[in-house]
Amino acid sequence: MSAAAFSPLVAWHDVECGGYRADLPLWRELARAEAGPVLDVGAGTGRVALDLAGAGHSVTALDREPELLDALRDRAAGAAVDTVVSDAAAFSIGRRFGLVIVPMQTIQLLPERSGFLASAHRHLTPGGLLAIAITAALVAFGELDGDLLPLPDVGSVGEWRFVSQPTAVRALSTATRIERVRRAAGPDGSESVEEDAIELAHVSIAQLEAEGRAVGFTPEPARHVAATADHVGAEVVLLRA
Repeated sequence: MSAAAFSPLVAWHDVECGGYRADLPLWRELARAEAGPVLDVGAGTGRVALDLAGAGHSVTALDREPELLDALRDRAAGAAVDTVVSDAAAFSIGRRFGLVIVPMQTIQLLPERSGFLASAHRHLTPGGLLAIAITAALVAFGELDGDLLPLPDVGSVGEWRFVSQPTAVRALSTATRIERVRRAAGPDGSESVEEDAIELAHVSIAQLEAEGRAVGFTPEPARHVAATADHVGAEVVLLRA
């Protein structure tokens, strides 16, 4: 398989995000409890959206990256999943949902949250639920702690192998910066190496609840997703429209 035969964006997304499953039982529980279709914000290649669709729910997947949604559609295999290309910071779909979910740390990647919260409120049916996952505290480490680095995320596409090695977690004043080195090895022995970093804004349950109230939500008790051997835990903030 040539490098042009697949999307590196999809490959890295799958390697770094696709293997996480600890939160799926909670999204299934919420989808069963809430009436109406589900909007999955920051859906990527469909880790959550396809799981819910497979359980019989009508799901719309929203993401700003068309390539990720193309992969989701290819994997849907007839499941009831619509896709919308849009930035989560502000969106208009033209229909309402009984449940809007924001898995993993999507909310912490936004430069500001008021536009998203207002958009989510407009897209919920009266009494509908918004559920937002935020990461638990991350333990800082640096690239000099070589023997303490977490195991890399590894995956393959055809004969290509992808390795994403976290190298540092840095506590900044308003965010946590996660740094990685990505290595892609081709079947001909070629290798590409690139650095990647994301910053997750510091946000607490109380902050999100206050911001939700400001646009008309009523907070409900937050839920917890336990940590696993490979992933930190998460708090899921629940806001009722």
